[in-house]
Parts: sequence; structure tokens; C-alpha cells
Amino acid sequence: MKYADIVIDNNTDATDLCYTYAYDGEDESLFCMGRKVVVPFGMHNKEIEGYIVKIYDKAPESPEGKVIKFKKIKSLDPDTCLTEEAVRTAMWMHTRYICRYIEALKCFLPVSEVKRKTKDPFADIELSEADSVPKELTAEQSKVLSEIGKSIDEEKHQVFLLKGVTGSGKTEVYLQAMKKVIDKGRQGIILVPEISLTPQVVARFMSRFGKDSVAVLHSKLTPAQRTVEYRRIENGEVRLVIGARSAVFAPFKNIGLIVLDEEHETSYKSDKSPKYDCLEVATKRAMDHGAAVVLGSATPSVVDYYRSEKGIFKRIELKERYNQNALPDVEIVDMSREVREGNRSMFSVRLADAIEEELRNKRQVILFLNRRGYSSFISCRECGFVVKCGECGISMPYHKDEGVCECHYCGRKVRLPKVCPECGSKLIGGYGVGTQQVEEKARELFPEAKIERLDLDSIRKKGELESTLKRFGKGKTDMLIGTQLVAKGLDFSNVGLVGIISADVTMNIPDFRASERTFQLMTQAAGRSGRGDEKGKVIIQTYSPESRVLHSSAAHDYEGFYNDEISIREASEYPPFTDIYQILIMDEDEEKTKEYAERCARWLRKKVPEGTYVLGPAAPMLLKQGGLHRYQILIKTPAGSRQQISAIVRQLKDKHEETKEKAKLMTVDINPFSFT
Repeated sequence: MKYADIVIDNNTDATDLCYTYAYDGEDESLFCMGRKVVVPFGMHNKEIEGYIVKIYDKAPESPEGKVIKFKKIKSLDPDTCLTEEAVRTAMWMHTRYICRYIEALKCFLPVSEVKRKTKDPFADIELSEADSVPKELTAEQSKVLSEIGKSIDEEKHQVFLLKGVTGSGKTEVYLQAMKKVIDKGRQGIILVPEISLTPQVVARFMSRFGKDSVAVLHSKLTPAQRTVEYRRIENGEVRLVIGARSAVFAPFKNIGLIVLDEEHETSYKSDKSPKYDCLEVATKRAMDHGAAVVLGSATPSVVDYYRSEKGIFKRIELKERYNQNALPDVEIVDMSREVREGNRSMFSVRLADAIEEELRNKRQVILFLNRRGYSSFISCRECGFVVKCGECGISMPYHKDEGVCECHYCGRKVRLPKVCPECGSKLIGGYGVGTQQVEEKARELFPEAKIERLDLDSIRKKGELESTLKRFGKGKTDMLIGTQLVAKGLDFSNVGLVGIISADVTMNIPDFRASERTFQLMTQAAGRSGRGDEKGKVIIQTYSPESRVLHSSAAHDYEGFYNDEISIREASEYPPFTDIYQILIMDEDEEKTKEYAERCARWLRKKVPEGTYVLGPAAPMLLKQGGLHRYQILIKTPAGSRQQISAIVRQLKDKHEETKEKAKLMTVDINPFSFT
């Protein structure tokens, strides 16, 4: 008789435990960690699936020394078994992110079983003969590759922060490092932050290593397609996985290298439970496999650059563009001055003239604004009424093409009111600018230009993203207008100008990372310009022309920005000097939610050590979600005390589960990238 701890496939806090079962079956070869099983569960012994997370050779004793009668495992699934490393990582995630065991385990499992043949989602990927041959490396690239190569050859775990200016050839370094991994019979994972970047990256890696050697995982695949890719990985048919955040859980058994491209991006932090940090999971897995981790960015996160300063990560750098071209010239335009001089357009005279010049010279233009829709919000000029989402309590941007106001959180839509619902005034209209309005004005100013828009509203049809980028890449589009989708990772050689319509959008968000995000977005957007043979230019429009962040970005001065920002973080006690816990309390009853959140905050204040602060509760920007009112408590604790504070927060969650009169839902996010 053998025994095992089993995590039940039941996603509730009440059953978030490890249950011990006995096994006396004949096929002991299947009895192993990670194996999917069927067990009798509960008072009525209902059959339920679960996963083995620990094995005992003899019956575990009860704390009192009594003999326990264990229920027996009914059956073992011969087709589904996680690796021991996956189980260890999932158990670590349960502690690290205060999530449920089953949530962590399911990160490593396919979404569904394939019942029928599914279409190959990458059949239309165009392979390039030029990309199939390794490029000659610059002296800088060779030095960087040599550093990474030592770790790969020695199978020694190390985290590298690769700081490389835009266009410096980081991808070619990834390609050649991955070749070393594959030649050693090991496996690699390439992570990208945006699905929009996936087709370009996939094409380059498939061209180099062949379609059959590469699997792709991201959220736009159907469940059946994801499962097909998962099985290819699990069966050892591929050596390389490319994908967005969730690809970090690829079921490889011998990982040699994990790359996080554009490592600073917020999309590497999950906003759904388990609320994991992709870098932390990648590092945990790499430690287990003796693998290297490479974090690539022109604008590393402040936290990760600080780690490289302290020697926790090894920093390696690419300071020059691959083609030896200079970085683009960046101009800052004062929009307040434009208004004073009588120009009330969203296009400054300088930007309009620059666009005209680029179009005349047959070069392409990218216009960036990090706000979709037509207007930011609808308001009454008489009484100040603002159209807000009834579910979420936040203002709803106006979308002119549909004639509706749409909530960008829950998707709720309402018709644009003709008169103010509060006072009946007809003086109700849109304020602020979105990408739809930029497109409309650009078509008016440049009627001969072929213009397309790339944002979440314009790519709702399957394949529209790829086809839009393909047309721009082939020169069929003169001007591309969009949100963050056009600002990151795109590599087009004929872009002569990037225009940033308003830098103020990101500078004024209520978040301690606002300066960091602005610097990163401005620098990344600017990096799309001048990637070919001619020097590019960038024009940043702002109502804050004296901003230190914009001047650092214009000067391509990351170190100057970092030195300013890290001193502010230290003085204000923000990460990397602290960890921040966000606890959200939610319920249909607003008063009940608030009262319960206050009780939780009082309990926490009694438990946390000196030097740790409990802030709130307070209503976040997103007042409601899914019909539930929301209140948040923030815990700010010095770096190094995370284990102690997590244990206290776990206690709070356990008390929440036991309390009968409680709010409906409690969630925990550690170092969230959004406080909405």
C-alpha cells in the first residue's frame, strides 16, 4: 500500500487543501507525482478528479498518533501527468501568490482535449529566406552572446538583464543563444508581451529553426489549438516555444533558456488568479532546470535595473544599433504654446509639417496615442454630468463609428445621449481625444495618404491584426495610427517619423509608476523610427514640456531617468524598497463591503509588524465589477518581509472563508501593476 497527497479539482477556498489517499492498484508505474487521478470525495464519496502532489511509502500519522483509515484512489489517468518540476513550481506559487493549489496546477495543463481535427493557426506564416541564415554579429552582440553562452554551456542558472537600445539586434542574440540550447539537446522558451508581436517573432524563429521545431502558445488560439500545441511540446516534438505570458508554463522537461523580450511590460504580470509575475515563475523554473534567463529591453523596469545594480541580475548591454545608424532625433512640442498661437488642432504645426515631408519622401509615419475611442468621456457643459458605466462606476469613452459610449473594462455600451439625463441641456458632448478622432483628423489633413488604425476596436475580427501589420510592412499603408499596439516591438525599415499625439495621457495616471511607464512608452514608440538606412525623427506633443521624464526620453538617457526615479522611490518607500499588497473586498451590498473591509483593515493593523503600513480601505477607481462593489486595502511593507506578511494575509483569507457574515469575494495581488 502506498499513499499520496492529492489536490482536488474543485476551485473553492473551502477545499484548498492537500488530501491524503491510499493506493493499492496494480500499475505502480503510473503512480507518481503529477499524475491525474479520480478519487471519492466528501461525505457522499462523489468521484472527482485530482492531482498527486506528494507520495509516501507508509501511512502518514495523525498529529495525535492515531491510525487513520484512508480512502483509496479509484483510478490513474495514463494520459495526463505533470512533471515533478511543474508540481514543485505550482506548490511554490500557492505560497508566493496566495492562490489556490488547483489554480496553480492548472497553469501547467492543456485547456481541453481535442475531439476533432483543428486548423493550423500558423499555416499562413510567411517564412523568410533572409532570416533562415544567422546574421553576422557585431562586436557588442558577440560579447553578449558569449556571456549567455557560458551559462548555457555550463548548465548554470543565471539571470541576465540585456539592456539594448531599440534596433540593436537583441532578437538575433536570442536566435543564436537558442541555437546553442537546441544543439545541446535542451529546450527553450521565448516570451513576448503582446500577441501583436507574436507573428513577427514566430516568423523569424520558424525561418531559422523550421516550422516543425517551434510551438506557439497565446490567448488568441482556440482551446483545441492550444491543446494541440501543448501535446506537441509534451511529446517532445518541438524544442522551442514562443508565446505570451502563459507560455512560461510550457511542459518542457529539460529547459536550457527562457527569454522575456521587452521584459519591462506590465502584461507579464497576470491580472487573474493566480496573479503571478512571469519573471518570478521563469526564474523559479530556470533554477530547477539549471537554465539561463535573459530579460531584454531598451527600457528595463526600475525594479529589475536596481537588481542588476545590486548584482542580483548580471547586466549586459548593446549600446549601438545593429546598422550603426544614430538613434532618432526627438523634438518636444509645447501644445500650450500652440493653443496660445491660435492652433487648437490635435496636430501641432511642427507635426503636421513633418508628416507632410515624410509622405512626400515616400516614407511611412506612425502616430501613437494611448487612448482608444473617439472622445475620452462625455460630459454636460451645463451641470457637469458625466456618462458613467452602471456596472463599473467609471467614465465611458465615446466610439463614433458605433455611436455608443463603451466601458473599456466590462464592455457595456449605451447610446450617446442627445440631451443631458440630469438637467435636459443639449450642451452635452465629448472631451479628450482618442485614436478614432486622430484618424478622422489625419484623413482630413492628408487626403491622399493611405491611413489605417490599429487598436482593440479595429482588430475585432480574427486575423485583422496580422493583415494590418502585413499591409504596413509591405508599404501599402502610408500612416499607421494606434495605441500601444503600434509602439512596441514592430520592426519596419521605412518608418521615418513617429508622432506622439499626447504624452500627458500616461504621465497623469494615478500610479507611482506613471513616470516609468511614460519614459518606457515614449522610448519604445520612438524606437520604431529610423530602423532602416536613414535616420528617423520623433515628435512628442505635450502640455508639460519641462517634464524631466520627457527630456530624459528625448535624450535617450535611461541612466539619467533611472537615477532620478530610484531616489524618488526610496524616499517615498515604493518598490524595489517595499512590497505592496492589494486586497480587494467585493460584494453586491456596498455598505456591507465597506464595513467588512474596515474590519479586515483593523485586524491587519493589529497583526503586521512595526514599519509595515496598512492603508485604507478606500474605493478604487473601478468602483464596481461584475455587479460587485469594490473596496481595497493596501499593505506597504519593507523588502525582505514578504514571507511574514504573506503568512498574515493567508490567515486573513482563511478567516474570510470561516466567517459566515462576510463579503462575497476577497482577492490578493502582490505588487500589482494596476490599482484600478
